[in-house]
Amino acid sequence: MGCIGRLLGYILLGINAFVALLLLISAYSPHIDPHAHPVWSCLGLLFPVFLLPNVLFMVFWLFFYRRYALLPLLTFLLCWGSIRTYWPINLFDEEAPEEAIKILSYNTRAFGLKAAHTKAKSNHVLAYLQECDADIICLQEYIWGGKLKKKDVDYALRDYRYKHYQAIGNGLNGLGVYSRYPILSVIPIKYKSGRNGSVAYRIKVGKDTLLVINNHLESNKILKSDVEAYQEMVDTPSKESLFAGARVLLKKLSEATSIRANQAEKLLQVVKDAKEKHIVVCGDFNDTPISYTHQVLADELADAFVESGNGLGISFNQNRMYVRIDHILTSKNLKTYDCKVDRSVDASDHYPVSCYISFPKNEE
Repeated sequence: MGCIGRLLGYILLGINAFVALLLLISAYSPHIDPHAHPVWSCLGLLFPVFLLPNVLFMVFWLFFYRRYALLPLLTFLLCWGSIRTYWPINLFDEEAPEEAIKILSYNTRAFGLKAAHTKAKSNHVLAYLQECDADIICLQEYIWGGKLKKKDVDYALRDYRYKHYQAIGNGLNGLGVYSRYPILSVIPIKYKSGRNGSVAYRIKVGKDTLLVINNHLESNKILKSDVEAYQEMVDTPSKESLFAGARVLLKKLSEATSIRANQAEKLLQVVKDAKEKHIVVCGDFNDTPISYTHQVLADELADAFVESGNGLGISFNQNRMYVRIDHILTSKNLKTYDCKVDRSVDASDHYPVSCYISFPKNEE
């Protein structure tokens, strides 16, 4: 019985070593160049898939073979940065000071698929924005039509004196900003994309000038048929469904990842070239915190959710794809507070993300 137990232990240790290696690869995949290795760079999407079995192995080893628990423990230490980025905990964060301003970023999904906004029936997205009390609102998928007109959006958000709309991509998509502070200038950021884009706004906040870059980075172009294949893969996993679904999804994800890499590198250059000291980069990145897109920008900027949020912060809520792809990043001289994903409104396929920011005091 002892020999069988030891043999089983060695087999499980081998399996643990394998999933530990996969966890490490996924944790460091944001450093893989998507241009050269687009498929490998997508492994960050599987980070939670590899993290969970390592946690279970850790618990198992602690109960049965304590010395083997060193393997998952060492693995966690080696990828601690990725774990904190993916699932931050800030239980004792400070409260935002009175002078802090609130930034909100929201992919509206065409304002809830262009639902009308009338006295009899409110558009849920617009009703939420009216009550959110944000100082600067950055919107993605700013698309109207049917019974919803742009003048309806502007009137609903009439408390915001300063606003701007920018058509992006092929003109069928748009970005918008509504601000309580003066917008000094608007600079569209040029990069190749059919339906996506980025815009920088110079906004005067008291004595400071804040550069806010609103983004809707390259979409993964997942079609209804792809979603159905993914759901079949989740609901009734089989060799055929797993292979077919994974092949289609991986092809699209790797292509989009490579395009977003170019866009992220362009944004990074804009940030580095900016004359403004205070910068906010926000929006729908279509990429998780464990990705090349996020890593490129987070090397220069601070992730507000990592600094002042808690938990997974899942911001996409459709098709059983539970990911945080909406982000707010700030220059490291800004202090962020109470970053959260608001799951109280589900009119879009994204949840809004917000945080408070304060400017450094006694800055020359």
